[in-house]
Amino acid sequence: MSPRYRNGANQAGTVIAVVADAMALILGLWILMYLLDANRANGLVRFVHDAASWLAGWSHDLFTFDEAWARVVAGYGLAAVVYLFVGHAIANRMQRH
Repeated sequence: MSPRYRNGANQAGTVIAVVADAMALILGLWILMYLLDANRANGLVRFVHDAASWLAGWSHDLFTFDEAWARVVAGYGLAAVVYLFVGHAIANRMQRH
């Protein structure tokens, strides 16, 4: 494989890793805002919540803990871990080829 294509794969892998990191950061930020009882009327808090809800749509309320904070941490946290794991696995695979 020529170095030109290898460099493109490295760049694509880097982009994928950065996107996965950004997704996990948004999810982690929402968990933190929830635990600190951030003002939900605030525009930034609403934006982070909406983005996190969209990203964790598949894992939101997946767990049925009695405590709401535990459901938020587990549901959104699972999504963050999956995005990090899958995103970095794909990025590493692309960079190796």
